[in-house]
Amino acid sequence: MLIWAALIWMGVHIGIAGSGVREVVAGRVGERGFRIRFSLISVAALAFLIVSFNRADTTPLWFAPEWLRWLLVLAMLPAFMLFVGSLTTPNPTMLGGERGTPGGLTGVQRITRHPMLWSFAIWAAVHVVGNGDTASIIFFGAFLITALAGMPSIDAKLRQRDPVRWASVARESSILPFAAIAEGRNKLMLGEIGWPVWAGGTAWVVVLAVHRPVFGVAPVPF
Repeated sequence: MLIWAALIWMGVHIGIAGSGVREVVAGRVGERGFRIRFSLISVAALAFLIVSFNRADTTPLWFAPEWLRWLLVLAMLPAFMLFVGSLTTPNPTMLGGERGTPGGLTGVQRITRHPMLWSFAIWAAVHVVGNGDTASIIFFGAFLITALAGMPSIDAKLRQRDPVRWASVARESSILPFAAIAEGRNKLMLGEIGWPVWAGGTAWVVVLAVHRPVFGVAPVPF
């Protein structure tokens, strides 16, 4: 059942939202109608995936050594920062959304144009490596594949619908974090990120503190 739930989750996001099916459905029911229907289907698929994961049998394949568990815990810090930063910065890739400031991208968008998807990708990868059992690989792997596949898919849709805006976004940003900065197409401006850095760090600490009582697993090796 968990495998089917993972396939449905990926099918909804990659097979519908990330393909030409989206345009066909949106053309019939309208953009707002599509978003409402997709949100309901997505919530149902997520609930099915979570329930299936909680009920699934699992087999350990490896056990992360103590030093690796510490690295995985530290890797979650930028994931939290990217997630919070994505909520406080205009999304330049959103169709019909904001472009950001007139002078270009700001905040975490300078680091990557897909900060939210990268936060989910890091979170999923950390749990695949850290847990090392079959159920976790399927569950978190579904999120990892969806997040990584979503980045070029979103870029392709923006490039098709708004070539002018896409040219501006692509020129100043990158999918791979820090790639545009390393290539000189943008600059790292820590001052623009501001309070999301502290908010993300605070959330990271809080989740570490409640992870064991809430999820039943202690992420740190003590």
